[in-house]
Amino acid sequence: MTITLRPGSTVMFTGDSITDCGRLESEQPLGHGYPLRIAGEWGLRHPDRAVTWLNSGIAGDKVTDLEARWQADVLDARPDVVSVLVGINDVGWHSYDPDGHVIPAEDYAAGYDRLLAPLAESGADLILVEPFLLPIRARVEVGDVHIGVADRRKWRADLDPKIQVVRELALRYGAQLLAADGLFAGLAATTGPEYWAADGVHPTPAGHAALAAAWLRLVA
Repeated sequence: MTITLRPGSTVMFTGDSITDCGRLESEQPLGHGYPLRIAGEWGLRHPDRAVTWLNSGIAGDKVTDLEARWQADVLDARPDVVSVLVGINDVGWHSYDPDGHVIPAEDYAAGYDRLLAPLAESGADLILVEPFLLPIRARVEVGDVHIGVADRRKWRADLDPKIQVVRELALRYGAQLLAADGLFAGLAATTGPEYWAADGVHPTPAGHAALAAAWLRLVA
């Protein structure tokens, strides 16, 4: 069943740079990615049902980073709906950060579960967005490190069990699941992956539009 957004509902988007999408560097509190597109499209479709849209995504965040600020940045806002997209930094952290280490799927699952438990107790509706990785072929810079095809193969091997974690948590908490990894795989089959995420991780404008359209199918 879809989530019903009622007049006066508060929707919180949170996660990493894909959700942040420049909000901290601009005067646009929703950033310039899929949360802004969702808010705009909803307002166009439903002028009679005003919704408060919030974005607390921060670039580079992992599940543990969300945990550290969860109370102040998410729970204290008392949202009616929370949309979470986090995981790609839990996959690649050790590849580009000298202080990074491999994060087992079990640790990712335990931390993510701790994020969701108080939201379930509050009665908030949940939308969990799968982390995703598109199979581009170019080398890209992450900080001072170049990430190539071989690195991304390792990321993919680490990502797949974490995607499964998100699916299992969605079932456990009765959350809506946005199967973003499969969404982009299907789209990329006809256009190539770079059209949707030039670096394989951060969506292009078309990629953000695809996320927004898929998200809006989960609400009514």
